[in-house]
Amino acid sequence: MFRLRFTTMVEAPLTVAFDVARALGRPWPVPLEEVVSVRPERDVYVAGPGSGLRWLTHSRRFSATGAGTRVDEQVDWETGLPGALGSAVDQVVLRRRIVRAMQSHLDAYAAAAALRARDVVQVVGAALVDGDRVLVAQRSGGRFDGCWEFPGGKVEPGESELAALVRECEEELGVAVAPQAFLGEVPLDGVVAGGAPGASTMRVWWARISDGRPLAREHAQLRWVAAAELEALDWIPADRPLLPAVRALLARL
Repeated sequence: MFRLRFTTMVEAPLTVAFDVARALGRPWPVPLEEVVSVRPERDVYVAGPGSGLRWLTHSRRFSATGAGTRVDEQVDWETGLPGALGSAVDQVVLRRRIVRAMQSHLDAYAAAAALRARDVVQVVGAALVDGDRVLVAQRSGGRFDGCWEFPGGKVEPGESELAALVRECEEELGVAVAPQAFLGEVPLDGVVAGGAPGASTMRVWWARISDGRPLAREHAQLRWVAAAELEALDWIPADRPLLPAVRALLARL
């Protein structure tokens, strides 16, 4: 078995990175069959009948970071040719071809994903921490009336995610915040600002209040809660997957 690994940072949210990668396909001149697809986390393709190879597997994993989406790819192959000839073809000829093909493919992929991300309205959230507590906000009105969430909102065109985070906290809570680190990303099932269903995600940072006292300008109420109290709240679906990361954050601060 022969193996190569590639890592690419894409300036796009998880769902965009996954969908663009799927649309572009793989840079191989042989037919591939998709055998695993878990949007937006991973997919796996294998060489189908008539490929001329004994086997080839191309897998991808997508993970959220503060800089965008990290895409880890792995290509495993074997020609099946016997003896020293087969070894030479696998290690020298095919390895070089795969590297060249992947380098060209990944450059085009990163550019296409970044371009597609400009058309997607993103949502940012803030886990505002004070000691061993985090600020949560209860929605007032709408589909999730009475449910709890982390403060935040939509990123405006031309605005960075962190700038949007600071702006939303000032508008919703009347406070200035200092973002600290990326916490996590969750795909959004619905349509955001007229975009395609499932295209947007919510990206959350933990932050500290640098000035002011939080006021419930747009929410029914605000509450400071400890890690043990988080699970009992009635959360909106988008925020609940972030609870393990928030609990872990509070435990280490």
